Amino acid sequence: MNDAEPVAVVRALRVEAGGRTIVDGVDLTLRAGRITALVGSSGSGKTTTALALLGEFPPGARVTGEVRVVGGGAVGYVPQHPGTVLNPVRRVGVLLRDIARTRARGRGSRRAAVDAALRAARIEHPEEVVRRFPHQLSGGQQQRVVVAQALLLGARVVVADEPTTGQDALTKQGVVERLAALAGEGIAVLLLSHDLDVVRRIADEAVMLADGRPVGFGPPTRVLPAPERVEVRPPAPGADTDPDTDTDPDTAVRLEVRDLTAGYPAGMRRRVSVLDRVSLSVAPGECLALVGRSGSGKTTLGRCLAGLHSGYRGRVRFEGTTLPRSLRGRTAGQLASVQYVFQDARASFDEGRPVVDQVARTAVRLRGAHPDAARTQALDTLAELGLAAPVAQRRPGALSGGEVQRAALARALLARPGVLVCDEITSGLDGAARVELLDLLARSRERSGLSLVFITHDLAAAARLADRIAVLDAGRLIEQGPAGRILTDPRQTFTRRLVRAAGGAGSRRRGDDHGDPAGTDLPGPPRSGRE
Repeated sequence: MNDAEPVAVVRALRVEAGGRTIVDGVDLTLRAGRITALVGSSGSGKTTTALALLGEFPPGARVTGEVRVVGGGAVGYVPQHPGTVLNPVRRVGVLLRDIARTRARGRGSRRAAVDAALRAARIEHPEEVVRRFPHQLSGGQQQRVVVAQALLLGARVVVADEPTTGQDALTKQGVVERLAALAGEGIAVLLLSHDLDVVRRIADEAVMLADGRPVGFGPPTRVLPAPERVEVRPPAPGADTDPDTDTDPDTAVRLEVRDLTAGYPAGMRRRVSVLDRVSLSVAPGECLALVGRSGSGKTTLGRCLAGLHSGYRGRVRFEGTTLPRSLRGRTAGQLASVQYVFQDARASFDEGRPVVDQVARTAVRLRGAHPDAARTQALDTLAELGLAAPVAQRRPGALSGGEVQRAALARALLARPGVLVCDEITSGLDGAARVELLDLLARSRERSGLSLVFITHDLAAAARLADRIAVLDAGRLIEQGPAGRILTDPRQTFTRRLVRAAGGAGSRRRGDDHGDPAGTDLPGPPRSGRE
Protein backbone atom coordinates (compact mmCIF):
# COMPACT_ATOMS: atom_id res chain seq x y z
CA MET A 1 0.00 0.00 0.00
CA ASN A 2 2.96 2.35 -0.48
CA ASP A 3 1.03 3.97 -3.36
CA ALA A 4 -1.53 5.37 -0.90
CA GLU A 5 -2.01 9.13 -1.18
CA PRO A 6 0.57 11.18 0.75
CA VAL A 7 -1.15 13.70 3.02
CA ALA A 8 1.90 15.06 4.85
CA VAL A 9 5.62 15.11 4.09
CA VAL A 10 8.65 15.86 6.26
CA ARG A 11 12.05 16.06 4.57
CA ALA A 12 15.50 16.54 6.14
CA LEU A 13 14.01 18.21 9.23
CA ARG A 14 16.57 19.77 11.53
CA VAL A 15 15.63 21.72 14.67
CA GLU A 16 18.16 23.53 16.87
CA ALA A 17 17.23 25.35 20.07
CA GLY A 18 19.06 26.46 23.18
CA GLY A 19 22.44 25.64 21.70
CA ARG A 20 21.62 21.98 21.01
CA THR A 21 20.27 19.94 18.12
CA ILE A 22 16.90 18.42 19.00
CA VAL A 23 16.08 16.81 15.64
CA ASP A 24 18.48 16.13 12.79
CA GLY A 25 17.68 14.66 9.36
CA VAL A 26 14.19 13.23 9.93
CA ASP A 27 12.18 12.12 6.87
CA LEU A 28 8.51 11.07 7.01
CA THR A 29 5.79 10.43 4.49
CA LEU A 30 2.36 10.10 6.05
CA ARG A 31 -0.15 8.40 3.78
CA ALA A 32 -3.92 8.24 3.83
CA GLY A 33 -5.18 5.21 5.71
CA ARG A 34 -1.81 4.25 7.17
CA ILE A 35 -0.33 4.41 10.67
CA THR A 36 3.28 5.51 11.05
CA ALA A 37 4.86 5.14 14.49
CA LEU A 38 7.67 7.29 15.89
CA VAL A 39 9.48 5.41 18.64
CA GLY A 40 12.51 6.10 20.80
CA SER A 41 13.51 6.96 24.34
CA SER A 42 12.38 10.09 26.19
CA GLY A 43 14.09 13.12 24.66
CA SER A 44 14.77 11.40 21.33
CA GLY A 45 12.88 14.07 19.35
CA LYS A 46 9.51 12.39 18.77
CA THR A 47 7.32 15.24 20.01
CA THR A 48 9.42 17.93 18.31
CA THR A 49 9.07 16.08 15.00
CA ALA A 50 5.34 15.64 15.45
CA LEU A 51 4.71 19.27 16.45
CA ALA A 52 6.50 20.37 13.27
CA LEU A 53 3.43 19.16 11.39
CA LEU A 54 1.41 21.75 13.31
CA GLY A 55 4.00 24.45 12.62
CA GLU A 56 5.04 24.57 16.27
CA PHE A 57 8.67 24.69 17.37
CA PRO A 58 10.57 25.52 20.58
CA PRO A 59 11.03 29.28 21.23
CA GLY A 60 13.96 30.68 19.26
CA ALA A 61 14.40 27.45 17.30
CA ARG A 62 16.39 27.38 14.06
CA VAL A 63 14.57 25.11 11.61
CA THR A 64 15.68 23.77 8.25
CA GLY A 65 14.13 21.22 5.93
CA GLU A 66 10.62 20.81 4.56
CA VAL A 67 7.33 20.24 6.42
CA ARG A 68 4.27 20.13 4.18
CA VAL A 69 0.64 19.12 4.67
CA VAL A 70 -0.79 18.32 1.24
CA GLY A 71 -3.63 20.70 0.44
CA GLY A 72 -3.08 22.55 3.71
CA GLY A 73 -5.68 20.50 5.54
CA ALA A 74 -6.18 20.42 9.30
CA VAL A 75 -3.88 18.38 11.53
CA GLY A 76 -5.42 16.98 14.69
CA TYR A 77 -3.18 16.66 17.74
CA VAL A 78 -3.80 14.46 20.77
CA PRO A 79 -1.08 15.38 23.32
CA GLN A 80 0.42 13.09 25.93
CA HIS A 81 -1.33 15.14 28.64
CA PRO A 82 -4.69 16.04 27.09
CA GLY A 83 -5.77 18.25 30.00
CA THR A 84 -3.25 20.88 28.86
CA VAL A 85 -5.26 21.64 25.69
CA LEU A 86 -8.70 21.74 27.32
CA ASN A 87 -9.91 25.06 28.72
CA PRO A 88 -10.28 24.40 32.47
CA VAL A 89 -13.08 26.96 32.98
CA ARG A 90 -15.38 25.80 30.17
CA ARG A 91 -17.57 22.73 30.14
CA VAL A 92 -16.76 20.06 27.60
CA GLY A 93 -19.97 20.59 25.65
CA VAL A 94 -19.26 24.32 25.17
CA LEU A 95 -15.72 23.58 23.99
CA LEU A 96 -16.85 21.05 21.42
CA ARG A 97 -19.84 23.03 20.15
CA ASP A 98 -17.52 25.98 19.45
CA ILE A 99 -15.40 23.69 17.27
CA ALA A 100 -18.49 22.21 15.60
CA ARG A 101 -19.51 25.72 14.42
CA THR A 102 -16.73 25.61 11.84
CA ARG A 103 -18.44 22.74 9.99
CA ALA A 104 -22.06 22.51 11.15
CA ARG A 105 -24.86 25.10 10.88
CA GLY A 106 -27.65 25.34 13.36
CA ARG A 107 -27.76 24.41 17.04
CA GLY A 108 -29.28 20.98 16.39
CA SER A 109 -26.64 20.07 13.82
CA ARG A 110 -23.84 21.14 16.15
CA ARG A 111 -25.22 19.11 19.03
CA ALA A 112 -25.58 16.08 16.77
CA ALA A 113 -22.01 16.49 15.50
CA VAL A 114 -20.64 16.74 19.04
CA ASP A 115 -22.61 13.69 20.16
CA ALA A 116 -21.38 11.66 17.18
CA ALA A 117 -17.75 12.73 17.74
CA LEU A 118 -17.87 11.78 21.43
CA ARG A 119 -19.33 8.37 20.64
CA ALA A 120 -16.78 7.83 17.87
CA ALA A 121 -14.08 8.64 20.45
CA ARG A 122 -15.42 5.79 22.64
CA ILE A 123 -17.31 7.88 25.21
CA GLU A 124 -20.54 6.02 25.72
CA HIS A 125 -22.34 8.56 27.90
CA PRO A 126 -21.74 11.89 26.11
CA GLU A 127 -24.84 13.43 27.68
CA GLU A 128 -22.99 13.37 31.03
CA VAL A 129 -19.52 14.23 29.77
CA VAL A 130 -20.64 17.44 28.03
CA ARG A 131 -21.83 18.85 31.37
CA ARG A 132 -18.47 18.41 33.10
CA PHE A 133 -15.37 20.56 33.29
CA PRO A 134 -12.09 18.96 32.14
CA HIS A 135 -10.83 18.51 35.72
CA GLN A 136 -13.90 16.36 36.44
CA LEU A 137 -12.80 13.82 33.83
CA SER A 138 -10.22 11.07 34.16
CA GLY A 139 -7.05 11.26 32.05
CA GLY A 140 -8.49 8.69 29.67
CA GLN A 141 -11.73 10.62 29.32
CA GLN A 142 -9.83 13.86 28.66
CA GLN A 143 -7.88 12.07 25.95
CA ARG A 144 -11.03 10.89 24.22
CA VAL A 145 -12.50 14.40 24.32
CA VAL A 146 -9.39 15.67 22.50
CA VAL A 147 -9.82 12.91 19.89
CA ALA A 148 -13.40 14.14 19.45
CA GLN A 149 -12.04 17.65 18.84
CA ALA A 150 -9.85 16.34 16.01
CA LEU A 151 -12.79 14.50 14.48
CA LEU A 152 -14.92 17.65 14.59
CA LEU A 153 -12.18 19.55 12.76
CA GLY A 154 -12.27 17.03 9.93
CA ALA A 155 -8.52 16.41 10.21
CA ARG A 156 -6.84 14.40 7.43
CA VAL A 157 -3.82 13.82 9.67
CA VAL A 158 -4.01 12.95 13.37
CA VAL A 159 -0.90 13.09 15.54
CA ALA A 160 -1.40 10.84 18.57
CA ASP A 161 1.26 11.54 21.22
CA GLU A 162 1.35 8.57 23.61
CA PRO A 163 -2.42 7.92 23.28
CA THR A 164 -2.33 4.76 25.38
CA THR A 165 -0.28 6.38 28.16
CA GLY A 166 -2.05 6.00 31.49
CA GLN A 167 -4.74 3.71 30.07
CA ASP A 168 -5.90 0.45 31.57
CA ALA A 169 -5.75 -2.64 29.35
CA LEU A 170 -9.46 -2.64 28.56
CA THR A 171 -9.59 1.07 27.71
CA LYS A 172 -6.33 0.76 25.77
CA GLN A 173 -8.04 -1.83 23.63
CA GLY A 174 -10.62 0.79 22.65
CA VAL A 175 -7.95 3.41 21.87
CA VAL A 176 -6.08 0.94 19.68
CA GLU A 177 -9.23 0.01 17.81
CA ARG A 178 -10.15 3.68 17.35
CA LEU A 179 -6.75 4.50 15.82
CA ALA A 180 -7.14 1.55 13.47
CA ALA A 181 -10.64 2.77 12.61
CA LEU A 182 -9.32 6.28 11.87
CA ALA A 183 -6.84 4.80 9.44
CA GLY A 184 -9.65 2.72 7.95
CA GLU A 185 -11.51 5.96 7.22
CA GLY A 186 -8.57 7.25 5.18
CA ILE A 187 -6.93 9.40 7.87
CA ALA A 188 -3.14 9.36 8.17
CA VAL A 189 -2.09 8.66 11.75
CA LEU A 190 1.29 9.55 13.24
CA LEU A 191 1.62 7.57 16.46
CA LEU A 192 4.21 8.54 19.09
CA SER A 193 4.55 5.79 21.63
CA HIS A 194 6.67 4.04 24.21
CA ASP A 195 4.19 1.17 24.13
CA LEU A 196 5.94 -1.12 21.68
CA ASP A 197 3.24 -3.77 21.94
CA VAL A 198 0.72 -1.27 20.58
CA VAL A 199 3.12 -0.24 17.82
CA ARG A 200 3.65 -3.86 16.82
CA ARG A 201 -0.06 -4.39 16.67
CA ILE A 202 -1.33 -1.47 14.61
CA ALA A 203 1.52 0.40 12.88
CA ASP A 204 2.21 -0.08 9.18
CA GLU A 205 5.73 1.26 9.57
CA ALA A 206 7.92 2.50 12.39
CA VAL A 207 10.67 5.12 12.56
CA MET A 208 13.14 4.73 15.42
CA LEU A 209 14.75 7.94 16.73
CA ALA A 210 17.83 8.23 18.95
CA ASP A 211 19.22 11.61 20.02
CA GLY A 212 17.06 13.27 17.39
CA ARG A 213 18.31 11.17 14.48
CA PRO A 214 16.53 8.37 12.61
CA VAL A 215 18.29 5.05 13.24
CA GLY A 216 15.73 2.64 11.81
CA PHE A 217 12.79 2.56 9.39
CA GLY A 218 10.51 -0.21 8.20
CA PRO A 219 7.88 -2.67 9.41
CA PRO A 220 7.64 -2.80 13.21
CA THR A 221 8.77 -6.42 13.24
CA ARG A 222 12.07 -5.33 11.69
CA VAL A 223 12.62 -2.04 13.52
CA LEU A 224 11.57 -2.94 17.07
CA PRO A 225 13.24 -5.31 19.52
CA ALA A 226 11.52 -8.60 20.25
CA PRO A 227 8.70 -8.31 22.79
CA GLU A 228 9.52 -9.03 26.41
CA ARG A 229 7.61 -11.50 28.53
CA VAL A 230 6.88 -10.42 32.08
CA GLU A 231 7.12 -13.12 34.69
CA VAL A 232 4.71 -12.71 37.59
CA ARG A 233 6.01 -14.04 40.86
CA PRO A 234 3.69 -16.68 42.36
CA PRO A 235 1.93 -15.92 45.62
CA ALA A 236 3.57 -17.14 48.79
CA PRO A 237 2.13 -20.43 50.11
CA GLY A 238 -1.00 -19.81 52.15
CA ALA A 239 -1.02 -16.07 51.43
CA ASP A 240 -4.38 -14.29 51.44
CA THR A 241 -7.03 -16.92 50.94
CA ASP A 242 -9.73 -14.25 51.31
CA PRO A 243 -9.90 -11.81 48.34
CA ASP A 244 -11.25 -9.05 50.59
CA THR A 245 -8.57 -9.36 53.26
CA ASP A 246 -6.44 -6.27 53.96
CA THR A 247 -3.07 -6.38 55.71
CA ASP A 248 -2.49 -8.72 58.62
CA PRO A 249 -4.01 -7.21 61.81
CA ASP A 250 -0.69 -7.63 63.59
CA THR A 251 1.18 -5.68 60.90
CA ALA A 252 2.02 -2.03 61.63
CA VAL A 253 -0.10 0.41 59.62
CA ARG A 254 1.35 3.65 58.27
CA LEU A 255 -1.62 4.83 56.22
CA GLU A 256 -5.23 3.81 56.80
CA VAL A 257 -8.38 4.61 54.83
CA ARG A 258 -11.77 3.77 56.27
CA ASP A 259 -15.18 4.04 54.57
CA LEU A 260 -14.05 6.74 52.16
CA THR A 261 -16.83 8.04 49.92
CA ALA A 262 -16.00 10.86 47.48
CA GLY A 263 -17.55 12.78 44.61
CA TYR A 264 -17.54 15.96 42.54
CA PRO A 265 -20.17 18.64 41.96
CA ALA A 266 -21.79 18.44 38.52
CA GLY A 267 -24.01 21.46 38.08
CA MET A 268 -26.79 22.86 40.22
CA ARG A 269 -27.68 20.63 43.19
CA ARG A 270 -26.06 17.63 41.56
CA ARG A 271 -23.08 15.56 42.59
CA VAL A 272 -21.30 12.71 40.81
CA SER A 273 -20.19 9.85 43.05
CA VAL A 274 -16.65 8.63 42.40
CA LEU A 275 -15.72 6.45 45.41
CA ASP A 276 -18.04 4.33 47.51
CA ARG A 277 -16.99 3.24 51.03
CA VAL A 278 -13.40 2.31 50.21
CA SER A 279 -11.26 0.90 53.05
CA LEU A 280 -7.61 -0.15 52.83
CA SER A 281 -4.27 0.28 54.58
CA VAL A 282 -0.57 0.43 53.76
CA ALA A 283 2.25 -0.79 56.00
CA PRO A 284 5.69 0.84 56.43
CA GLY A 285 7.87 0.03 53.44
CA GLU A 286 4.99 -1.60 51.58
CA CYS A 287 3.86 -0.91 48.01
CA LEU A 288 0.13 -1.09 47.35
CA ALA A 289 -0.83 -0.86 43.67
CA LEU A 290 -4.23 0.58 42.77
CA VAL A 291 -5.48 -0.76 39.44
CA GLY A 292 -8.74 -0.53 37.50
CA ARG A 293 -10.31 1.11 34.47
CA SER A 294 -10.06 4.79 33.65
CA GLY A 295 -12.73 6.52 35.70
CA SER A 296 -12.79 3.86 38.41
CA GLY A 297 -11.71 6.27 41.16
CA LYS A 298 -7.98 5.55 41.50
CA THR A 299 -6.77 9.12 41.05
CA THR A 300 -9.51 10.56 43.26
CA LEU A 301 -8.51 8.14 46.02
CA GLY A 302 -4.88 9.19 45.71
CA ARG A 303 -5.83 12.86 45.78
CA CYS A 304 -7.89 12.34 48.95
CA LEU A 305 -4.85 10.78 50.63
CA ALA A 306 -2.69 13.78 49.75
CA GLY A 307 -5.26 16.44 50.69
CA LEU A 308 -5.82 17.48 47.09
CA HIS A 309 -9.51 16.54 47.14
CA SER A 310 -11.46 17.45 50.25
CA GLY A 311 -14.94 16.47 49.08
CA TYR A 312 -15.13 13.13 50.84
CA ARG A 313 -16.60 11.40 53.87
CA GLY A 314 -14.70 8.82 55.87
CA ARG A 315 -11.26 8.83 57.42
CA VAL A 316 -7.63 9.03 56.28
CA ARG A 317 -5.09 8.37 59.04
CA PHE A 318 -1.29 8.63 58.93
CA GLU A 319 0.50 6.75 61.70
CA GLY A 320 -2.62 6.86 63.84
CA THR A 321 -3.45 10.55 63.34
CA THR A 322 -6.43 11.60 61.25
CA LEU A 323 -5.31 13.93 58.48
CA PRO A 324 -7.29 17.08 57.68
CA ARG A 325 -9.17 16.71 54.41
CA SER A 326 -7.68 19.80 52.75
CA LEU A 327 -4.08 20.83 52.12
CA ARG A 328 -4.80 24.13 53.83
CA GLY A 329 -5.64 22.36 57.07
CA ARG A 330 -2.46 20.27 57.17
CA THR A 331 0.75 21.25 58.93
CA ALA A 332 4.05 21.32 57.06
CA GLY A 333 4.91 17.95 58.61
CA GLN A 334 1.60 16.44 57.49
CA LEU A 335 2.08 17.85 53.99
CA ALA A 336 5.54 16.27 53.84
CA SER A 337 4.33 12.94 55.19
CA VAL A 338 2.06 12.18 52.21
CA GLN A 339 3.43 13.38 48.87
CA TYR A 340 1.75 13.08 45.48
CA VAL A 341 3.37 12.73 42.05
CA PHE A 342 0.95 13.79 39.32
CA GLN A 343 0.21 11.87 36.16
CA ASP A 344 0.34 15.17 34.23
CA ALA A 345 3.68 16.19 35.69
CA ARG A 346 4.22 19.16 33.37
CA ALA A 347 1.08 20.92 34.58
CA SER A 348 2.45 20.83 38.15
CA PHE A 349 5.52 22.92 37.26
CA ASP A 350 5.90 26.67 36.74
CA GLU A 351 7.15 27.16 33.18
CA GLY A 352 8.98 30.35 34.17
CA ARG A 353 11.44 28.87 36.69
CA PRO A 354 14.29 26.35 36.38
CA VAL A 355 13.37 22.81 37.37
CA VAL A 356 16.07 22.52 40.05
CA ASP A 357 14.77 25.62 41.85
CA GLN A 358 11.25 24.20 42.00
CA VAL A 359 12.51 20.85 43.26
CA ALA A 360 14.67 22.49 45.93
CA ARG A 361 11.75 24.62 47.12
CA THR A 362 10.09 21.50 48.54
CA ALA A 363 12.93 20.95 51.04
CA VAL A 364 12.88 24.62 52.07
CA ARG A 365 9.11 24.86 52.48
CA LEU A 366 8.32 21.51 54.09
CA ARG A 367 11.53 20.65 55.96
CA GLY A 368 12.99 24.07 56.71
CA ALA A 369 16.21 23.30 54.83
CA HIS A 370 18.65 26.10 54.03
CA PRO A 371 18.30 27.13 50.34
CA ASP A 372 21.91 26.19 49.51
CA ALA A 373 21.58 22.77 51.13
CA ALA A 374 18.20 22.27 49.46
CA ARG A 375 19.68 23.02 46.03
CA THR A 376 22.50 20.53 46.59
CA GLN A 377 20.00 17.87 47.69
CA ALA A 378 17.84 18.65 44.66
CA LEU A 379 20.73 18.27 42.21
CA ASP A 380 21.80 14.99 43.85
CA THR A 381 18.26 13.55 43.74
CA LEU A 382 17.70 14.68 40.15
CA ALA A 383 21.02 13.13 39.11
CA GLU A 384 20.05 9.86 40.77
CA LEU A 385 16.91 9.91 38.64
CA GLY A 386 18.91 10.47 35.46
CA LEU A 387 18.66 14.27 35.14
CA ALA A 388 22.14 15.79 35.10
CA ALA A 389 22.74 19.36 36.32
CA PRO A 390 22.61 20.97 32.82
CA VAL A 391 19.16 19.43 32.27
CA ALA A 392 17.94 20.24 35.78
CA GLN A 393 18.82 23.91 35.29
CA ARG A 394 16.51 24.23 32.28
CA ARG A 395 12.91 25.32 32.46
CA PRO A 396 10.23 22.61 32.24
CA GLY A 397 9.37 23.42 28.62
CA ALA A 398 12.88 22.37 27.54
CA LEU A 399 12.47 18.86 29.05
CA SER A 400 10.76 15.86 27.51
CA GLY A 401 7.65 14.42 29.10
CA GLY A 402 9.62 11.62 30.70
CA GLU A 403 12.23 14.04 32.06
CA VAL A 404 9.56 16.25 33.62
CA GLN A 405 7.98 13.18 35.19
CA ARG A 406 11.26 12.22 36.83
CA ALA A 407 11.71 15.79 38.06
CA ALA A 408 8.28 15.61 39.69
CA LEU A 409 9.32 12.43 41.48
CA ALA A 410 12.52 14.10 42.69
CA ARG A 411 10.52 17.02 44.07
CA ALA A 412 8.26 14.70 46.07
CA LEU A 413 11.19 12.64 47.40
CA LEU A 414 12.88 15.80 48.64
CA ALA A 415 10.06 16.16 51.20
CA ARG A 416 11.25 12.81 52.67
CA PRO A 417 7.69 11.50 52.87
CA GLY A 418 6.42 8.48 54.74
CA VAL A 419 3.93 7.76 51.95
CA LEU A 420 4.45 8.52 48.27
CA VAL A 421 1.37 8.46 46.04
CA CYS A 422 2.52 7.81 42.45
CA ASP A 423 -0.14 8.46 39.81
CA GLU A 424 0.90 6.73 36.57
CA ILE A 425 4.48 7.97 36.90
CA THR A 426 5.92 5.35 34.53
CA SER A 427 3.42 6.04 31.76
CA GLY A 428 5.56 8.59 29.88
CA LEU A 429 8.79 6.58 30.02
CA ASP A 430 10.39 4.23 27.53
CA GLY A 431 11.05 0.65 28.59
CA ALA A 432 14.59 1.14 29.92
CA ALA A 433 13.75 4.34 31.80
CA ARG A 434 10.62 2.70 33.22
CA VAL A 435 12.60 -0.20 34.65
CA GLU A 436 15.21 2.20 36.02
CA LEU A 437 12.54 4.27 37.78
CA LEU A 438 10.83 1.21 39.26
CA ASP A 439 14.17 -0.03 40.55
CA LEU A 440 14.89 3.37 42.10
CA LEU A 441 11.53 3.33 43.88
CA ALA A 442 12.32 -0.15 45.15
CA ARG A 443 15.68 1.06 46.48
CA SER A 444 13.99 4.06 48.16
CA ARG A 445 11.69 1.67 50.00
CA GLU A 446 14.58 -0.47 51.17
CA ARG A 447 16.66 2.52 52.26
CA SER A 448 14.07 4.57 54.11
CA GLY A 449 11.04 2.35 54.63
CA LEU A 450 9.04 4.53 52.23
CA SER A 451 5.47 3.34 51.67
CA LEU A 452 4.09 3.56 48.13
CA VAL A 453 0.57 3.90 46.80
CA PHE A 454 1.22 3.06 43.17
CA ILE A 455 -1.66 4.06 40.87
CA THR A 456 -1.16 2.32 37.57
CA HIS A 457 -2.71 0.75 34.51
CA ASP A 458 0.55 -1.11 33.86
CA LEU A 459 0.07 -4.54 35.42
CA ALA A 460 3.63 -5.49 34.48
CA ALA A 461 4.91 -2.56 36.59
CA ALA A 462 2.60 -3.61 39.42
CA ALA A 463 3.97 -7.14 39.19
CA ARG A 464 7.53 -5.82 39.44
CA LEU A 465 7.03 -3.38 42.32
CA ALA A 466 3.89 -4.06 44.34
CA ASP A 467 3.50 -6.24 47.42
CA ARG A 468 -0.27 -6.03 47.23
CA ILE A 469 -2.82 -4.98 44.61
CA ALA A 470 -6.21 -3.36 45.17
CA VAL A 471 -8.69 -3.42 42.28
CA LEU A 472 -11.25 -0.62 41.85
CA ASP A 473 -14.26 -0.80 39.58
CA ALA A 474 -16.80 2.04 39.28
CA GLY A 475 -15.63 3.52 42.58
CA ARG A 476 -15.75 0.34 44.64
CA LEU A 477 -12.91 -1.76 45.98
CA ILE A 478 -13.82 -5.17 44.58
CA GLU A 479 -10.69 -7.20 45.33
CA GLN A 480 -7.31 -6.88 47.05
CA GLY A 481 -4.50 -9.23 48.02
CA PRO A 482 -0.88 -10.20 47.36
CA ALA A 483 0.29 -9.09 43.91
CA GLY A 484 1.22 -12.59 42.81
CA ARG A 485 -2.20 -13.98 43.69
CA ILE A 486 -4.17 -11.13 42.11
CA LEU A 487 -2.21 -11.42 38.84
CA THR A 488 -2.23 -15.20 38.61
CA ASP A 489 -5.44 -16.24 40.37
CA PRO A 490 -7.91 -13.30 40.49
CA ARG A 491 -11.22 -14.08 42.19
CA GLN A 492 -13.49 -11.45 40.63
CA THR A 493 -14.74 -11.56 37.03
CA PHE A 494 -13.69 -7.97 36.32
CA THR A 495 -10.15 -8.60 37.63
CA ARG A 496 -9.85 -11.71 35.47
CA ARG A 497 -10.84 -9.71 32.40
CA LEU A 498 -8.42 -6.91 33.26
CA VAL A 499 -5.51 -9.34 33.71
CA ARG A 500 -6.42 -11.25 30.56
CA ALA A 501 -6.62 -8.06 28.48
CA ALA A 502 -3.24 -6.89 29.78
CA GLY A 503 -1.70 -10.17 28.71
CA GLY A 504 -3.09 -10.09 25.21
CA ALA A 505 -3.58 -6.45 24.29
CA GLY A 506 -0.45 -6.24 22.16
CA SER A 507 -0.46 -9.70 20.67
CA ARG A 508 -2.22 -9.05 17.34
CA ARG A 509 -1.37 -6.77 14.45
CA ARG A 510 -3.83 -4.49 12.69
CA GLY A 511 -5.63 -6.48 10.05
CA ASP A 512 -5.79 -9.57 12.24
CA ASP A 513 -8.60 -10.48 14.64
CA HIS A 514 -9.59 -7.35 16.53
CA GLY A 515 -11.86 -9.10 18.93
CA ASP A 516 -11.67 -8.10 22.54
CA PRO A 517 -9.30 -10.50 24.30
CA ALA A 518 -11.34 -10.25 27.45
CA GLY A 519 -14.71 -10.96 25.87
CA THR A 520 -17.21 -9.04 23.77
CA ASP A 521 -19.21 -7.47 26.57
CA LEU A 522 -16.81 -4.75 27.67
CA PRO A 523 -18.45 -2.20 29.94
CA GLY A 524 -18.43 1.43 28.84
CA PRO A 525 -16.64 4.10 30.83
CA PRO A 526 -18.16 4.22 34.30
CA ARG A 527 -20.59 7.00 35.15
CA SER A 528 -18.57 7.86 38.22
CA GLY A 529 -16.69 10.74 36.57
CA ARG A 530 -13.15 11.62 37.34
CA GLU A 531 -10.73 8.81 37.90
